[in-house]
Amino acid sequence: MAVSVDNRPTRLRSFLAAVVTVLILVPAGYLFYRVWQTNDDKRDSTKLEQLGVEYLTNLAPLTSALAEAQAAAMQGASGAPASLSAAVARVAATDQRLGDALGTRERWTGLRDKIGQLSGVAGNPLNVYQAHVEVGDLTLALYDEVRNNSTLIRDPDNDLSHLQQAVAVDLPTTVVQVSRMGVLSLMLANVQGSAKDKATQQAILGPQLGVAVQSVNSSVNSLTDDLQAAVDDTNSATLSGDLVTGLDSFRRGVESSTRGANPGGAPNAATMATAQTELQTAANGLTGLLVREMNGLLKDRLDNLDAQRLEALLAAGVAVLLTLISLVLWLTGRRRRRSPLIGETTRDMPVRQSGHGPGYANFIDRVPSYGEVNPTRRERSGALR
Repeated sequence: MAVSVDNRPTRLRSFLAAVVTVLILVPAGYLFYRVWQTNDDKRDSTKLEQLGVEYLTNLAPLTSALAEAQAAAMQGASGAPASLSAAVARVAATDQRLGDALGTRERWTGLRDKIGQLSGVAGNPLNVYQAHVEVGDLTLALYDEVRNNSTLIRDPDNDLSHLQQAVAVDLPTTVVQVSRMGVLSLMLANVQGSAKDKATQQAILGPQLGVAVQSVNSSVNSLTDDLQAAVDDTNSATLSGDLVTGLDSFRRGVESSTRGANPGGAPNAATMATAQTELQTAANGLTGLLVREMNGLLKDRLDNLDAQRLEALLAAGVAVLLTLISLVLWLTGRRRRRSPLIGETTRDMPVRQSGHGPGYANFIDRVPSYGEVNPTRRERSGALR
């Protein structure tokens, strides 16, 4: 059997194997890259949302402290309450840590400056009130800045989306508007001066009171709807049970404040003061509850993303391992095909002794074997003699 030196079929098979390997690995690698990139983007977004929730947690006491400071200022208090100073310091520390990531540094600086100027506003109660209104609006704007820059406003899950709306919009807006409603009702009841001055002040304060009352009712209804929507579409096992008590306490505080303000009638300052304290306590408690739920949901999401990342790594590792095993098996089989089998190295090969020409083998074939009798040998020998 002659040995074939034409290895073109073997080379073709090797080339096809390499091509198939590349065609498998390239799409698999691209798929792994896309999955990893998507997972990484979701992780970054979730971590940014966690920073936003932390910032919102410290903004809630500031909102309550500003409402308390407004009520005290309208009653003639000269200095800011201690709660406001503590709340400002807390938000300042939070912004120092998170302001760059959330892009809130400039807005917080402007708000802090306006808060510092409140104690210097004196004289006309309307001017004092307008100064606090400006600070309240800037505070609500900071809430919007945080939820926008932290991507909380674009959260894909319905429960988290409604919870962030409740924490960053409904609750602070209700607290701010309830405080304004109480102050405006007292200012309308205590309008002084000539008939013309009273008419002028009533024309300014009356519509503002009506807007505050409408905003309070709208915010409370929106808060209730958002929390109900969050409960209806959540995986949290604790949200529904704890939420009922917190929401009821907050709504009772709003109703007490509205009764004390008595829009269109004579307000009761004592009732409003008591209701304001209850409302702030209920607002802080409800905010804390919702923030804990949001942090829990975000942590669960991060855990799921970590599990998906581990699955992607395992799948990629299995793909690489199988490719290496296939490569090793292919190389091993190629070496075996190149190695000659024992006992076949000289099979069917012509015998040639060194130093002899090509015709020597034919000559050997014509030499008689040992012991063979040639009948003409003796005759040729005699003739030579």
